[in-house]
Amino acid sequence: MTRDSDEPILRRIESAFSNFAEHRTLALWTLFFCVICIRVAILPWLGIPIVRFQDEASYLLIGDTFAHGRLTNPTHSMWRSFEAFHVNWFPTYSSMYPPAQGLVLGIGQLLGNPWVGVLLTVAAMCAAIMWMLQAWMPPRWALLGGILSALKFGFASYWVNSYWGGAVAAIGGALVLGALPRVFRRVNAWHAVILGLGAAILANSRPYEGFLFCVPAGGWFLWRLLVEIKSCSMPAGRTKTILAPLLLVLTATALFMGYYNWKLTGDAWLMPHVLRYRTYHSSAIFLWQHLRPQLHYNNQQFEDFYNGWERGNYHNTWADVMRVSTEKLFRYGAAFFWWGALLLLPGLPFALRDRKMRLPAVTLAIGVIGLFALIWSFPHYAAPFTCLVIAFLVQSTRHIRTVYVAGWALGKWLSRISILLLAMNTGVYVAYRACDPLVWACEGDTRRVLVQNYLSHMPGKHIVIVRYKQGHPVHNEWVYNGADIDTAKVLWARELDNAQNAKLISYFKDRHVWLVEPDSGNIDLKPYSPPEP
Repeated sequence: MTRDSDEPILRRIESAFSNFAEHRTLALWTLFFCVICIRVAILPWLGIPIVRFQDEASYLLIGDTFAHGRLTNPTHSMWRSFEAFHVNWFPTYSSMYPPAQGLVLGIGQLLGNPWVGVLLTVAAMCAAIMWMLQAWMPPRWALLGGILSALKFGFASYWVNSYWGGAVAAIGGALVLGALPRVFRRVNAWHAVILGLGAAILANSRPYEGFLFCVPAGGWFLWRLLVEIKSCSMPAGRTKTILAPLLLVLTATALFMGYYNWKLTGDAWLMPHVLRYRTYHSSAIFLWQHLRPQLHYNNQQFEDFYNGWERGNYHNTWADVMRVSTEKLFRYGAAFFWWGALLLLPGLPFALRDRKMRLPAVTLAIGVIGLFALIWSFPHYAAPFTCLVIAFLVQSTRHIRTVYVAGWALGKWLSRISILLLAMNTGVYVAYRACDPLVWACEGDTRRVLVQNYLSHMPGKHIVIVRYKQGHPVHNEWVYNGADIDTAKVLWARELDNAQNAKLISYFKDRHVWLVEPDSGNIDLKPYSPPEP
């Protein structure tokens, strides 16, 4: 075989993609709409996601609050009965999480369903990663990166099949790294605004991981700016063109965050998630931390979650460090890679040696260290670094395609097989209705939805009191509500002591009061009656 003995049809397909990729803006919009159209087309296999975890319900609370035109909500007098995980009740009723994911859920809610916001941001994430790659490599390779992003995250990933988030922070990282080289290549205010916007998204989606991402990016930006100024290659007017809009966006971001914190916590410097940890959590966050003294709660479910499951997860031993680190490797590997990616591994050392990949390599290394310093491990924590993972996959593909053995284009075939395996992998997940390689991350409980829908179509207003049995699974939570408690058609409350239950029923005397027991074999919705002594 000669070096030109590839299958003609494959070469024509690759050539067509290369030519199409030269139309950069068209390629971006095409990818964006393809992700949306394909995901909508597979709704019969992977429908609109159902809430599974408490985190998702907390994000949806932000979205519902924003959809009602508010930043937060007043504390309800019956808050003990409505106490939900990952939600602050004082000084206001609000989610503990940063607002960016909730904002897109709120936009989706106004468009008909919160998941619409998820779908739009995942499609935008794929386009943003492609836009970022266009600044670092030729257009055809940027298009490949966008396609890899779509195949990995656009269809059979919990990033699109749940409400956890991931795409929003990934957009922020892509905007920062895509704007950095453009700022100095074509000095204009627009790219400086995008740079600041990317940092703002990171600060309001994944603050800790976003900070890790921005440290090397900020250092590179200042170094490059000083070099340009010192060499007199950038006039003072052009320097202002970069700095003025960038500082304006960052200042506006800081003011918004301070105001948002003040509205939710009463302190411009106190973030909602910090307040939540101080109030409810006694477990460690980083590997070197120890457990704090136990806290006590208003219900057994919180006791089981915070004093049982959460505290039992980590005791600051080397065995625990190894266990949670292994868990991260498994979860991150399932989320960001596929078995066919091993075929690209020989190209990775060459990609790491590329001079233009030094900043991405340093940023990714800092991110890995920072993520593995945490105890908890979910792939969307690493979302800001998604564009870097895709960049190295593409760059490894570029290098491996140069490998020939005895005149045979071995590298090209390895890269083709790797991409084909990813497409097949995604197709198999869709065909088997698997929402993610980590199926547990996005497999919701339909029973609560059935009760909610049933009562939503009945006359009047309703309140469902949830009675859990001893040993109830800590992640199977049914008690969460929206922003407007008093006006909601259906409310979900926790069964507490008889006195609190009586106060609750008296307060909502105009509502039908129902009992549901999630731990029973069959969900039997019936009028509420106090538990037998």
